[in-house]
Amino acid sequence: MSHPSNSPSRALYLVAVLLSGATALAPALTVPAAAQYVVYDPSNYAQNLLQAARALQQIQNQITSLQNQAQMLLNQARNLASLPFSALQQLQQSVQRTQQLLNQAQRIAYDVQSVDRAFQTTYGNAALTASDQQLIAQAKERWQTSVAGLQDAMRVQAGVVSNIDTNRTQLSALVGQSQGATGALQATQAGNQLLALQAQQLTDLTALLAASGRAQALSEAERAAAADQGREQRRRFLAPGTGYQPGNARMFNN
Repeated sequence: MSHPSNSPSRALYLVAVLLSGATALAPALTVPAAAQYVVYDPSNYAQNLLQAARALQQIQNQITSLQNQAQMLLNQARNLASLPFSALQQLQQSVQRTQQLLNQAQRIAYDVQSVDRAFQTTYGNAALTASDQQLIAQAKERWQTSVAGLQDAMRVQAGVVSNIDTNRTQLSALVGQSQGATGALQATQAGNQLLALQAQQLTDLTALLAASGRAQALSEAERAAAADQGREQRRRFLAPGTGYQPGNARMFNN
């Protein structure tokens, strides 16, 4: 005959065995009525055993319930645990370095009003009343501005490249934190920081495209202004006027 293994079922099984034994022993334990002594009451004993088994079952149920509640609290604590790692400061520093490089743009800055003023003066149509010296000075200024734009673009490129190593380190750390997260909050925070890293990389890419586009635009504007200046200088050369007038030349001093 197999015996139940768990505690509540085994207790009920023992109660049943004791009840059957108590019933079998009842005639032998009965004392004569004349003695007026009741030493053992089988029915009362069986009832007490049954109540004890039920109380044990209730205690076991309460223990199980408390264990489940404790496990639930542990799970909630893990889900609410904050991620013990933050890459925000390093990402902000990378963005600030790129922003500083953009703010250090030479001559024509990243400003709409500055661009409008430059194209009204330096990159505008060659003035008919400007002297040759003024046209040459404007051409030199445009060339210097183009060179400065190329230098600014290369500086931004160098800054973006220097951020790659920092981004690689932060990416490795964030992926490790995400994979080792103990709860939902830590996993979410790690994911948010990965998105922040992606946003920082997009910022670097935007700055790089802006600096490269600025340098290219300055070079194109310089060529366009040079072409217009060349037409004006050719017009002046071909314009009718006094033309060439011969004069006396002295090669040697007497």
